[in-house]
Amino acid sequence: MDPEILQFDPVIGVPEQLEPGLRRLVAPNPSPMTFRGTNTYLLGTGGLAVIDPGPDDDAHLAAILAAVAPDQSITHILVTHAHLDHSPLAARLSQQTGAKIWAFGDAFAGRSDIMIELAAKGLAGGGEGIDSSFVPDVCLEDRQVIHGDGWDLTTIRTPGHFGNHIAFGWGDVCFTGDHVMGWASSLVSPPDGDLTDFMSSCERLRQKTWRVFHAGHGAPITAPAERLDWLVQHRLGREREILDTLNKGPARAYDIARQIYTETPTALMGAATRNVFAHLIDLLGKNKVRPQNELESEAIFERI
Repeated sequence: MDPEILQFDPVIGVPEQLEPGLRRLVAPNPSPMTFRGTNTYLLGTGGLAVIDPGPDDDAHLAAILAAVAPDQSITHILVTHAHLDHSPLAARLSQQTGAKIWAFGDAFAGRSDIMIELAAKGLAGGGEGIDSSFVPDVCLEDRQVIHGDGWDLTTIRTPGHFGNHIAFGWGDVCFTGDHVMGWASSLVSPPDGDLTDFMSSCERLRQKTWRVFHAGHGAPITAPAERLDWLVQHRLGREREILDTLNKGPARAYDIARQIYTETPTALMGAATRNVFAHLIDLLGKNKVRPQNELESEAIFERI
């Protein structure tokens, strides 16, 4: 990993002021999938919004509550998506504070038709794991404005990493959840993730000039446009590698992953295979590949 990325090493559980009216707490859940841990954001100076409360962890709940000054209160709990490292603590935080939970929908909302079909066949997601019991109090729509105490947030539907994923715009700042991160490219793992949606969501975020992205993990992204360009080009590069591999003959997602993710640790090959499968589904939609039989994770794909 780039040494500059590794410099992001905040003190866990201690709120850090990012700019006036915005603080960040990092949850104690570091892993190969979450980097230093989940970023929880506290927005506001009076009535606070908590963005992505994080995993169901006693210490992190205590840290969030301790960050609320006597003249402050938590009025909104906002969740970018229902992965286990982002949403489970929302319920307990809501019970403690009385604040409602706001999100696009439950853990299965926003899936595309092809992902609904794959899930019905028994394909289960990988990666961070689904908070399957997650249900918000308030379901948000795209471009909805949430009014708080001295702050406004605008929702931006960004499915791709996860079906119910949503970003929040605050002026020229965007809270991007796991859709755009600086320390790694976002995992897209069917049926929870959809690469076709992911690329469309990148284009949506490109429609506005942003000053900074605050992601679900890692340091602030201070060159948002460049990072979006990199993500898109990275995915297009993977697409070319997959097509080049299939030009040599039919193959399964796992076999393709082993050929193109040559520097990936064995422990992450499952995630790499899911990413390849996501690309194959996207390429199927583009009429560039097809499964030899039924579409499923172990299918053998060939070029058209």
